[in-house]
Amino acid sequence: MCGIIGIAGASDVAAALYDGLTVLQHRGQDAAGIATMDGHRLRLHKGNGLVKEVFDAPAMELLTGRVGIGHCRYPTAGSEGSDEAQPFYVNSPYGIALAHNGNLINTDALRRLVFEQDRRNVNTESDSEVLLNVFAHELQAQGELSPAAAIRAVQGVHRRCAGGYAVVCMVMGLGLVAFRDPNGIRPLVLGKREPPASVGAPSGAMPSAGTAIAPEGAPTGKGIAPEGAPTEAGGRTEWAVASESVALDVLGFVRERDVLPGEAVVIGDDGSLHTQVVAEARPSTPCIFEYVYFARPDSMIENISVHKARMRMGVTLGQKILRLRPDHDIDVVIPIPDTSRDAALEIANVLGVKYREGFVKNRYVGRTFIMPGQGERRRSVRRKLNTIPLEFRNRVVLLVDDSIVRGTTSQQIVQMARDAGARKVYLASAAPPVRYPNIYGIDMPSAEELVAHGRSEEEIEKLLGCDWLVYQDLADLEAAVAGPKFPGRQFDSSCFSGEYVTGVEPGYFERVQQLRSDDAKRKRRGA
Repeated sequence: MCGIIGIAGASDVAAALYDGLTVLQHRGQDAAGIATMDGHRLRLHKGNGLVKEVFDAPAMELLTGRVGIGHCRYPTAGSEGSDEAQPFYVNSPYGIALAHNGNLINTDALRRLVFEQDRRNVNTESDSEVLLNVFAHELQAQGELSPAAAIRAVQGVHRRCAGGYAVVCMVMGLGLVAFRDPNGIRPLVLGKREPPASVGAPSGAMPSAGTAIAPEGAPTGKGIAPEGAPTEAGGRTEWAVASESVALDVLGFVRERDVLPGEAVVIGDDGSLHTQVVAEARPSTPCIFEYVYFARPDSMIENISVHKARMRMGVTLGQKILRLRPDHDIDVVIPIPDTSRDAALEIANVLGVKYREGFVKNRYVGRTFIMPGQGERRRSVRRKLNTIPLEFRNRVVLLVDDSIVRGTTSQQIVQMARDAGARKVYLASAAPPVRYPNIYGIDMPSAEELVAHGRSEEEIEKLLGCDWLVYQDLADLEAAVAGPKFPGRQFDSSCFSGEYVTGVEPGYFERVQQLRSDDAKRKRRGA
């Protein structure tokens, strides 16, 4: 999982990209990068570490230009070296920089075709560099540089690439290009910021509309007329795309809408906007794990509040607990910070028991879910959390977590609760058992490393050491996220159900295990 952002502004955008990346830092703490376009010159700086560690004042001063993209990364497949930091860049055609969130599931076949058919070389193990070269080849084949040509190039990418992906890229001499996979698995949000009203300009003056771009042979889809170019009133509309709406909020952009599945968005260097859906119609299936864990609670994804979705998860899980144990002996509900707080509060309300904060979090330790190895995750739990013993002593405690993936963290936290004096420790997961790998950009590696894979809930309960374990039902989770406004909404819930919307070729999971397992990562690091 990664965070991406792109801005086409009226002045230098590097500082805004930096601020946007800090808000998206929860999506990746391994590496960060920014690329800007200054006329026909590309400015690029990237490296391993947090955003604040990668960029200093001299680096920021070099990143001039009013169009730019940014990326923060954590590793899924491939190596974890600095050569994997994004954005990636190719100089042909025109010069293109690209940043990507997600995972392609046909990378090996694409890599061969890129080399043998497209005559392009890929230097890293990253599927993002493969995707960049596919887009570059498709754009070169258009024989021109225009918004229409870029949109047709995205159409070619959708034909060739399979998986979950959200992309921002910068094409020298053109502007910003963004697109999203045809199933809409990975999130991407479009925002707009109007110029300040000029003296003497009519109140509320807006750019005039033009005509929508329809690439030749593209499926019929909703097009948006070019808009935002400079007007007589002065100034220009600024546009931004980002993985989460919160990045737009902090920069003063108004969230317009989510980029549609299979849609191409082109923002010209003059601020004009061109969009077109260029993929065959498929069911929209956004990743449900964004709502469970990854996204910030103050984000909106697919017009659904992450905060409200998590509250509804708590209501449905609380109702399940009451069905299973109407005469429960729970004294207190304690969240495992931070993501589970919304759900835990609602569970406490439904059960009619106290809600208490029982763990203090060290905010200078990263998210253990995205730590690079099991040993590092184990060490990090104790550094990350400390108990408040008076909230546990002689009580029957219900701990609430957003999900249980490997079980490493849960096992240690249950023991911490016992050590703090709890009489009994129950554990509730706001998500169902994670039994299958996620292949669309979340580091749920091989199935054998998932605590729920091949085990019953009773066996997991024993392994984690809790007195009772209760999971959310998948139907309840999907209904909770969809909410009353979107009943029956479909999601990518493959890590819970094992049903993959793109389909999976034979042998794929074996290859994923070789790349993503903790043992494979240790070998690549030489440990």
